[in-house]
This record gives sequence, C-alpha cells and structure tokens, in this order.
Amino acid sequence: MARNPRIAFIGAGSTVFMKNIVGDVLQRPALSGATIALMDINPQRLEESAIVVNKLIATLGVKAKAETYSDQRKALSGADFVVVAFQIGGYEPCTVTDFEVPKKYGLRQTIADTLGVGGIMRGLRTVPHLWKICEDMLAVCPEAIMLQYVNPMAINTWAIAEKYPKIKQVGLCHSVQGTAMELAHDLDLPYEEIRYRSAGINHMAFYLKFEHRQPDGTYRDLYPDLVRAYREGRAPKPGWNPRCPNKVRYEMLTRLGYFVTESSEHFAEYTPYFIKDGRPDLIEKYGIPLDEYPKRCIEQIERWKGQAEAYRSADRIEVEQSREYASSIMNSVWTGEPSVIYGNVRNNGCITSLPFDCAAEVPCLVDASGIQPTYIGELPPQLTALIRTNINVQELTVRALMSENREHIYHAAMMDPHTAAELDLDQIWSLVDDLLAAHGDWLPAWARGRRKSAAA
Repeated sequence: MARNPRIAFIGAGSTVFMKNIVGDVLQRPALSGATIALMDINPQRLEESAIVVNKLIATLGVKAKAETYSDQRKALSGADFVVVAFQIGGYEPCTVTDFEVPKKYGLRQTIADTLGVGGIMRGLRTVPHLWKICEDMLAVCPEAIMLQYVNPMAINTWAIAEKYPKIKQVGLCHSVQGTAMELAHDLDLPYEEIRYRSAGINHMAFYLKFEHRQPDGTYRDLYPDLVRAYREGRAPKPGWNPRCPNKVRYEMLTRLGYFVTESSEHFAEYTPYFIKDGRPDLIEKYGIPLDEYPKRCIEQIERWKGQAEAYRSADRIEVEQSREYASSIMNSVWTGEPSVIYGNVRNNGCITSLPFDCAAEVPCLVDASGIQPTYIGELPPQLTALIRTNINVQELTVRALMSENREHIYHAAMMDPHTAAELDLDQIWSLVDDLLAAHGDWLPAWARGRRKSAAA
C-alpha cells in the first residue's frame, strides 16, 4: 500500500493562510490522506488551527489526519514537505518598531517587510530561525522540500542557500499570478486567455511577455493596451483595497516598458522616486499608502477575533482553491505530474545579468525530480539596473548574517534606494543604532544594542 505524504507546517498559528494551503492540499486526490503536522509556539493559535484542519478533513470527507506539536524537531520528523509561515516579533512589538523609529528621522514606509530599514531588520530577526529549521530538517527529514512563505523572501532564500546549500527549498509568493489576474481585469480579459513570462527577484520581477490568445491561436502583445488604458484613465481599476490605487506600477511601466509583479504600495518603497519628505504632491498624485502594513495588521487582528469564533462554532468549513503554489508543487513531486510555478531559488545563472548567488524569481518546472528552475538569460538593461539596487541591500544583509559583522547592517541601510534618498550618512547610522537597540532580544546577540561611537 502506497504511503501518504507527511506535511509539516511550521508557524501553523497563521491560521487563515494555513487553512488555504491545507484546503488546497486536501482537494488533491494523491495528497488527501496526508498527515498534517502543525507546529506553533502559541498554544491558543495552534489549537485554533487544529480545529480548522480537522473540520476541513470532515467537510471534505478525506482520510487525512492532523497532529499538533510545540516541539519543532518532532513536528519535522519524517516530513516530505515543510511549509514555513511565521513572523518573528509579530505586529507588536517588532512591526511597530520598524515603522515608528524611522518616522523620527522623517523616513516613511508603506509595507517595510522586504527592503529598506524595515526589511533589513525583519531579515535579521527571521533568518536565524529559518536556519534552525534547516538544522532540524537535516537531522530528521533531510530529503524534504521547504516551501518558504516568509518575508523578506529574497534575503531568506539567499541566506538559506548560503549556509545550508543541501536544503531543498523554494520561496513562494503569489504576486506573479495575482498581478496577472489584476492586469487581465484592468483590460476586461479572461485570465485564462492570458500568457505571460516573468523573471527577476521576489517583489521586483517583471513580465517579459504579457500576451492575449487570439481566436486563431496566435498571441497579441498587451503592453500597448496597458499603457493606453493608463494614459486614458481606464486603468488601474479599483481593487480590493481603496487605500492602494496601484498607480505607481503603471507609471513605472511607462518609464521602463515592463510591468512589475508586486504591488504599487511595495514598489513605492523599493525605489527613490515616490516617497519624499516635503513632497505631499507625490503621495497624493500616486496614491501612496503610507503606514499601510500596520493598518492591515490592526484590521487583521480585529477580523480574526470574529473569524476564530466562527471557525470554532462551525460544523463545516467550506473550501475554495487558493492561488498559492504549495499544493501544486507537492502534487507534482508526489505523483510526477508536471506543473510550472514561479519560485525563488538560488540564481545559479538562470538570469545571466544578475549575480550568480542571489535569490532569483523564475519559472520552475516541478515533477518527481523536484523543483527545476528554467533559464532566462539576460534581462533588459534598465530592469537589471533597477533590480541590482535591491540586490545590493539583500547581499549586504546576508553578509552581515553570515559573518556576524554589524558593519554590514549599516552598509545595507546605506545602499537602500529609499533610505539613501531621504537621509544623510549620520542619520542612517543613528537610525540603524536606534533600531538595533529597540529590537533587542528579537535580534541575534551579535547585532543587538548600539555601537560605542559613530566611528567605532
């Protein structure tokens, strides 16, 4: 009798996200008998997640089973797949710190989870915990594939590849397929008729092709339509969040010739052009949602109070397919049925115009042999140049973590496009000192506290 897969979920207290992934998994016949090993450090959230999974199993009538763990290594033991989704330090205190301390210097952010001083600090907090998962995986499930959904995605993926190259890993994000759906909606076209190819780094990949299938089977380039729709005021259409009108990406399309895969609120803080002290006209013109992530956190926390109780009292939990790649990857590896996903992996020459060792986001073939990145070649030079500005920050943050050298934290902040456009060198050094001191024990010991002097 063929065995069923074991899927470990580290950070299972992210209940809504976990529900989507597990719901997808249990609707795959080859995976429907899986053992779902849920692990979290928060007993209440772990209990709530177990309730949700057991009700999903009952609703779907499948033979899967759920197990709960507070011990990470025990949860990982014998796993075939490891899904990772957590936020070190949570909304309070760490996200609040990442926003409020820079504000004292006049440095405003929107999301602060990927790049900038917020992304650097999040990477310093997060990577050591991912490394601990890697250590445990090598001990108890060395052949398992890590499906990593944690930000800052590029920093995390790069750091894992540097320290634990034997770990089979992929960083996963829904921005590529999500944005493609948005653009199809903006043009009033069925998403199923869209063909695209994207490449770059996480949150700064670009559609190298974005096309619509014609009745005769040929494909038509949609970029002229997108530019025309933007200039005529027909795009972007209102989205799920009225605070985020998505104008930044369309504006950058007219300057670069290509559309970026992550949202305008993200992209505004990856570049030096949109958020500037003393320029409220830019904020208004492009609809920049400052402090957007803290607002979402507060809304999510409030929404969860009612959602948790609804899940607890519900007899059934209805399941819809999400747009996440996790179940597709597991199904392809487990059955050999091929699929194509967009994954974050060590570049290894897939994109020849980017560093060999950086974390690249490229199309990947998935089958029984695992996750196999595809060759892209050289990106258009303007895209390569812009992406490199973000890679500089990622590389120096990874160097700081690998060498335990605090100096590289300052260097990373110094190279950040948005930070460098707003602050002088003394301000950057002082801000990093303040952030390292404020985060304290959430950081590795070598990174904590302040330097003795600015020249030390």
